[in-house]
Amino acid sequence: MTVKENLFNQCCEFVEYRLQTIQHTILDIQTALQTETKSSVGDKHETGRAMLQLEREKTGNQLAEITKIKEALSKIDPKKTTKTIALGSVVYTTKANYFIAISAGEINAKGKKFYAISPNTPIGKLLIRKGKNDTIVFNQNTIKILKIE
Repeated sequence: MTVKENLFNQCCEFVEYRLQTIQHTILDIQTALQTETKSSVGDKHETGRAMLQLEREKTGNQLAEITKIKEALSKIDPKKTTKTIALGSVVYTTKANYFIAISAGEINAKGKKFYAISPNTPIGKLLIRKGKNDTIVFNQNTIKILKIE
């Protein structure tokens, strides 16, 4: 398995875990709403239901966001390589190594540390469409692109 395939698989696992967590939370809220309906009366009941409704709305927004992230990840072909940095590129620089995919934080692959970042992050925007030996300036640091996979 290549570094890119390893990073891609770890990002997929990250998204699946978040998706399952959100779905579990939605089920818990629905159960709590049903229980709240059966057991409470009066103002306390209304406050409890309102809080659960707000929580359900927030969780629904999280579900929509993780669905978008999963869709972005589905556009990546881990076997494809490009000469310029694009969605799905593994980028080695003088400062750090990046996997341009989703914002999933630090990931270790084949004994090296990578940062899974979205192309919409500040550094992601600077890296997109750059090539090997190009430089970018990020946080007053000049960073050279050493290799793209």
